[in-house]
Amino acid sequence: MSRLKDRSSRHDAFFRKAREQGFAARAVFKLEDIDKKLGLLRAGDRVLDLGCRPGSWLQYAGQRVGAHGKLVGIDRLPMPSEIPNARIVIADLYEITDEVLVGDLGAFDVVLSDMAPDTTGIKSTDQARSAALVEEALNRASRLLAPGGAFVAKIFQGPDVELLRKRMQTFFATVKLVKPEASRKISTEVYLAGKGFAPAST
Repeated sequence: MSRLKDRSSRHDAFFRKAREQGFAARAVFKLEDIDKKLGLLRAGDRVLDLGCRPGSWLQYAGQRVGAHGKLVGIDRLPMPSEIPNARIVIADLYEITDEVLVGDLGAFDVVLSDMAPDTTGIKSTDQARSAALVEEALNRASRLLAPGGAFVAKIFQGPDVELLRKRMQTFFATVKLVKPEASRKISTEVYLAGKGFAPAST
């Protein structure tokens, strides 16, 4: 992060609030907003967090699912974790098997993805890379979600948003496009959220 961005974050209300409440990043309030609007997380849920570093989404999910819930997070980079009931997998999502992620849980009730690509500054390239991450996350969710499950993924606004929204409609009873309050106004990020997962018939 540049010094300019760092200074901006330090004066950001969500940044300060996250630090005061012990969360690893301000992004926690994006998930909280989506959860409050759509009712994603419940006590006892099994949750998969794709691109989990630095851990604020896992922290929030852990609070929501409680002592009987289970959390699995995956990221390419190591992260410290003292989150109860959380298993952290250090790996590239494109290289890891479904079996390693799900372990003995059988399936997940919620799959989350706050993944963002390495950006180039070229809008069309960054949008395409973001969409590719969402597509991979959705592929995983379609194989690992339990019936009735939920899915949330960040995507940069662009032509692929509508295509992915329509694809999600083949798996989920309801699909919403959400711009959380904690998203910066200048950011092109939005979140695709699906509820009521039903595996595609074969």
